[in-house]
Amino acid sequence: MVKVHDTIDFDAVEWRHVTDPNCKEFKIDFEYSLLGYDEPSGRLDMLLRYAPGKGHCRRHRHVASTMTLVLEGEQFLSETQPDGSMKHIHRKTGEYALANPDALPHLEHGGEGGGTVLLSMYAPDGILFEYFDENMENGWTVSIAEYIESWNSGTIHGAVPSAA
Repeated sequence: MVKVHDTIDFDAVEWRHVTDPNCKEFKIDFEYSLLGYDEPSGRLDMLLRYAPGKGHCRRHRHVASTMTLVLEGEQFLSETQPDGSMKHIHRKTGEYALANPDALPHLEHGGEGGGTVLLSMYAPDGILFEYFDENMENGWTVSIAEYIESWNSGTIHGAVPSAA
């Protein structure tokens, strides 16, 4: 097991900032910090911080089983149901959630003041997320190995694949 940070002190951990000015539908603006991982056992823990003003992360679904704990602020999700309808979820500081593997696709953002969540993920096959384009199509996955590689090289995980 590799521990990247031994604290969740928001001022002491290293943050990676992600934005996407090409997304016109909503503001992709968040930061993440890798806390630790154990690639052979399929575990990765991280902090995710939404920017104030309803900063979103990318359209995605969790492939890994995921524990979420809201550490500060708020978390909002708009989850696409199998029938195409939307389920809206609002979590506040201190609220906890546990999602099964292969969760439904969703949009996720913080409140007006932002928000920070702890994510603890278990992915026995190594796949953490599936990201989607603006039409919630053309998915691509991101693995624990890719997260580790990008973190160690100082780059951002899950960048939109370039056109071939």
